[in-house]
Amino acid sequence: MKKLLDDINSSNDVKKLNISQLEILSAEIREFLISNVSKCGGHLSSNLGAVELTLALHKVFDFSKDKIVWDVGHQSYTHKIITGRRKQFNTLRQKDGISGFPKTEESETDAFNTGHSSTSVSAALGFAKAFEFEKSSATAVAVIGDGALTGGMAYEALNHAGSGKTPLIVVLNDNGMSISQNVGGISNHLEKLRGDARYISLKVRVKNALNDLPVFGKPFIRLMRGSKRLLKKILLQKKLFENMGLEYLGPIDGHDLKDLITSLEYAKSLAKPVIVHTITQKGKGYIHSETDPSSFHGISAFDPETGLVRASQKASFSDVFGDEIVNLAKNDSSIIAITAAMPQGTGLEKFAKAFRDRFFDVGIAEQHAVTFAAGLAKSGLKPVFAVYSTFLQRAYDQLLHDISLQNLHAVFAIDRAGAVGSDGETHQGIYDLSYLSHIPNMTIMAPLSGDELREMLSFALFECKGPVAIRYPKDNAEFCIDQNAPVELGKGTVLRQGKDVLIVALGTMAKEALKAAELLEKDGIFASVMNARFLKPFDKNLFDKLSASCKVVATIEDNCEIGGLGAAVSDIYDGKILKFAYPDKPLEMGSIARQKCEAGLDSASIAEKIKKAIGDKLG
Repeated sequence: MKKLLDDINSSNDVKKLNISQLEILSAEIREFLISNVSKCGGHLSSNLGAVELTLALHKVFDFSKDKIVWDVGHQSYTHKIITGRRKQFNTLRQKDGISGFPKTEESETDAFNTGHSSTSVSAALGFAKAFEFEKSSATAVAVIGDGALTGGMAYEALNHAGSGKTPLIVVLNDNGMSISQNVGGISNHLEKLRGDARYISLKVRVKNALNDLPVFGKPFIRLMRGSKRLLKKILLQKKLFENMGLEYLGPIDGHDLKDLITSLEYAKSLAKPVIVHTITQKGKGYIHSETDPSSFHGISAFDPETGLVRASQKASFSDVFGDEIVNLAKNDSSIIAITAAMPQGTGLEKFAKAFRDRFFDVGIAEQHAVTFAAGLAKSGLKPVFAVYSTFLQRAYDQLLHDISLQNLHAVFAIDRAGAVGSDGETHQGIYDLSYLSHIPNMTIMAPLSGDELREMLSFALFECKGPVAIRYPKDNAEFCIDQNAPVELGKGTVLRQGKDVLIVALGTMAKEALKAAELLEKDGIFASVMNARFLKPFDKNLFDKLSASCKVVATIEDNCEIGGLGAAVSDIYDGKILKFAYPDKPLEMGSIARQKCEAGLDSASIAEKIKKAIGDKLG
């Protein structure tokens, strides 16, 4: 049976539909999203919640000339589907397929590449100012979630937007997470109201009267409490935005197409900075994502009937970290865990349940998280900030200025280091060794296995001084190594002895080094493999000992080629080094195995290049 979606290939096709047809199309798009994401994985719940909002935006605006900037961009799937990419959707997040985020190379309707949060208003205001300079009638639109409004950059941009009259529409896609509370004059007024004797007296009398009502009394009290919280939230938001100089419209039902279209058309007609506040349900239309939107935020392929993902039986580095920090915290009440809106992804859920008063989720605010950790460390506590490598980039200044220059003892558990696969270039963790290695006082470690991670976390907390970074990949942590050397500051270990080649590897790249050494041995070439463990301080003594008689020295790291392990070894070695790392260009999406292979970081490529270097030496 033919569907409306079959004939939607551009924004213009959406404009031809009436409200009833758009409602049918919304249901078809949800069915399409569930079917496709269940096969290839991706961000599901956020996209299910933004279907009607996206259709309303395309009904009102012309994004061949108007510009839309999606914050983070993970909720732009419907936008992609209705702008000519429906037939390619089965390639989502795959090599040479369509990106899971906006991509200007894919379509003129993707105005700006995004992947990190709290950036949309800044970019959209840039477009709006450019339209103003060009005397263009085009409109700039930013779509930002309430979660992204926990990031400070969003407020910097809103403050700038509200200081002028440049037309800009900011759509706040509020799917239930709270926006900053206790802000501005309304909050102060409510605090005073709650403390007023007359208010308290009235509240008590009303509550007592309702309690005396049979059947309906207590449920009505709960209803009033919920309504009061909602009213406070709306008042706070309205006052906050209006105080910043923006017109506030809302809140609007984000699933009511008629109200959405009417409100967006009105916002457009105002020709000034406007906030359009929409209320949406994350995961709408799919029972499994409605009841557990966090798990379906970013999900692997799953069974659409049951909603179940095939779980790995092997513990990941995130799992190991999460278990070990709980074990250590049982015996040390000074250990504090911090996350920036990633308790599940970083493995901190168990810590949050076990030590609620020592767990802090600061929202999408990495800069604040680092300086918050600095304050804790300065007070003698032991803060551990668990964060994805790609997101720690956002707090570089705080790492340098607030942590390292004061030599404060804080631990940074850097998850998703190295290649991360299908999320594409905005999320790859291949830069942390480079941006951390030149920071003063910073100790940098990388475990080969889960056992090493456990030892390193304990060592970082109880033996180290100053800032410590432990970085580990999106990978399983199970690996057996025939060594029992304890973790010591700046000390590496020898995994394999050989006279011809020295391969120095950091973290899990030692696995590829060992495989490459086995391949070389089949050709009569014997390699030593050094598990560096520490990038900073690097074990120069062990390196000098192992490299003294070798014909070829190679370094292997899951970091970009500029900076990192290769650079550290080059500083202490006079000879030529074969450096295996990711090239100096954006790392595009694809499987991690494919990304390694294309960068020459797989064992076969490593062995072949070393064999050629040995041949050149002998020749």
